[in-house]
Amino acid sequence: MSGRNNLIRLWFLAVDTRCHYSFLGLIWSLWPCILEGEFFLYPILIMAKSTNTTATAPPATATTAYSTGSAIVSWIDSILNRIPLPRWAIYTIFAVGAFLILLLIICCCCCCCKRKKNKNKEKEKIKLGTIKNNLTTSLVQPDIEGLQKSQENDYRGRLQYSVEYNYQREEMTVQVKQAASLKAMDSGGTSDPYVIVFLTNDSRKKHETKVYRKTLNPTFNESFTFKLLKSEVEDTSAVMQVYDFNRFSKHDVIGEVRLQLRDINLQHVIEEWKELSAASNTEYERLGEICFSLKYIPVTSKLIVVILEARKLKKMDNDGLSDPYVKVQLALNKKKWKRKKTAVKKNTLNPYFNEEFTFDVTLEQIQNVDLIISVWDHDKVNKNEQIGKLFLGCRSSGNALRHWSDMLAHPRRPIAQWHNLQAAEEIDKTLALKSHIKFPRPNR
Repeated sequence: MSGRNNLIRLWFLAVDTRCHYSFLGLIWSLWPCILEGEFFLYPILIMAKSTNTTATAPPATATTAYSTGSAIVSWIDSILNRIPLPRWAIYTIFAVGAFLILLLIICCCCCCCKRKKNKNKEKEKIKLGTIKNNLTTSLVQPDIEGLQKSQENDYRGRLQYSVEYNYQREEMTVQVKQAASLKAMDSGGTSDPYVIVFLTNDSRKKHETKVYRKTLNPTFNESFTFKLLKSEVEDTSAVMQVYDFNRFSKHDVIGEVRLQLRDINLQHVIEEWKELSAASNTEYERLGEICFSLKYIPVTSKLIVVILEARKLKKMDNDGLSDPYVKVQLALNKKKWKRKKTAVKKNTLNPYFNEEFTFDVTLEQIQNVDLIISVWDHDKVNKNEQIGKLFLGCRSSGNALRHWSDMLAHPRRPIAQWHNLQAAEEIDKTLALKSHIKFPRPNR
């Protein structure tokens, strides 16, 4: 051992003794053994030193500490010389042992941490179980306040209307004046209400008011006239159904007023308020619905109609299904003009088409055009039957007029919307279309 290393060893041993085997002293004491290649034997050196010295009495002088350390090192060398293994093998055995001990300590720490986590999870499961039990008990046994709130939610609002019958003309006039405190159907706490009016003697003939956006107290002031024979008055009811408009989904029924005409005196005008009640099924639901988009490009004079899909169509075949397809027709100045149709979808009441049709319509013509959408059931043997129909244009009303107006107000932008199918006979009477337009042939 060189003199320089012996001096370093002596200094480190003195520091180690002053630190009373603290962690810092242990780190300082390892350095001399690392210099001499005796790092793995240093624990034995410490044990041997602890047998020769006391923990409370520090060494008197540095010379004494040096002589003691040299004696211990020589004693350890004599022990190692007796082992029939090379030094590198002994060092390797000590290194593997130290590594295994360290690995065992790490495993014990991990097991303890997992046990603590499992205990926390069990506590959380117990808390969740108590919460679920409380929820089930609250669902099975609702409190009185919850019942009161549910009764309040059944309130649908009120409708003011007037009814007048002309005996000479045999006509019934129904005026929808206003509604108040309607039930909120949208997430924002409002509704987009409109009213459908019809008589039960001919439920296919229906009239719609305009849609009023984001209000629970709309004012309509719209009148509708129906043909009603005197002999039919006793068995007829006037129905006013209030709907919430939805552009991309089915329109929600808020409520209805059903007025039995035999229970009122039709000799004079009847005007009153009445609360809305739950609505019954309508003809619209039996015929089905259709969704399509409209886009008009003024620069290129293009009207683009995309037939997207239909749902809940009326069953036309014996097997309870239909083979639907859609006709798209344009009428100009009440005369048939252009017509196209989709492919037939076999055995379905909810067909998906996604077919686009483009028509050349100038800006001057768009004001006098009627767009007619009709759904048909294809039959190979018999004549094709019409399921339902509707039309859009400046002459339309209700949702159809709203859709057409939105298309004109937002050029170059597709506007999609669901529509209820109506009886084809009633639409044909409203349109009263004439024969096809005959354009003059160009001179050759």
